Amino acid sequence: MFKRLRQEIKAVQERDPAAKNSLEVLLCYPGIHALICHRIAHFFYRRGLVLLPRLISQFSRFVTGIEIHPGAKIGEALFIDHGMGVVVGETAELGDNVTLYQGVTLGGTGKEKGKRHPTIGDNVVIGAGAKVLGPIEIGPDARIGAGSVVLQPVPPGATVVGIPGRVVFHNGRKVPSINLNHTDLPDPVAEMLERLQDQIDQLRNQLEELESGVCRSGPKTV
Repeated sequence: MFKRLRQEIKAVQERDPAAKNSLEVLLCYPGIHALICHRIAHFFYRRGLVLLPRLISQFSRFVTGIEIHPGAKIGEALFIDHGMGVVVGETAELGDNVTLYQGVTLGGTGKEKGKRHPTIGDNVVIGAGAKVLGPIEIGPDARIGAGSVVLQPVPPGATVVGIPGRVVFHNGRKVPSINLNHTDLPDPVAEMLERLQDQIDQLRNQLEELESGVCRSGPKTV
């Protein structure tokens, strides 16, 4: 457990430029506190206990603002940045080196039993306020844009933005595994508006050419 804790502290230092040293991360980062509580709750959950793990997770939620169900499976070096409002459901599974920003929800879509929450691959980055819902798989190295609502599986290395989430590619190139620069995310809505504006400009130019042609030819006489 202590080895895993060191890895998670190191992950924070690597991905957050505001982190100055290990002691600061350990004492001041709610994401680390939530992970420590979850490891303890998950230990008891796997042994068939119900109430105690839930009490631990609710205490963690009260202290950190991060709600992780004791049944969720979390890999190595998870980084929860800020974390307020993060929700991770019971059957969610997270791989290694995952990054979650504040307000992220890994939730279900109904009252069905069994697997009902997402599976997140290694090196995935999920932006602030994004919702990933249902028993879908997010492939390794994928990026989910801030505020997106993802209801369909995402292939490895893809970038998803929008509501509902749509897979887009940045200049046709694979997205780097851990790139926290949200400004690099493409905006399909803006691209569509730009295309519409181009079409309007073309139609305006054609109309002006037609009007100029009519003016030059002058009215026809009988």
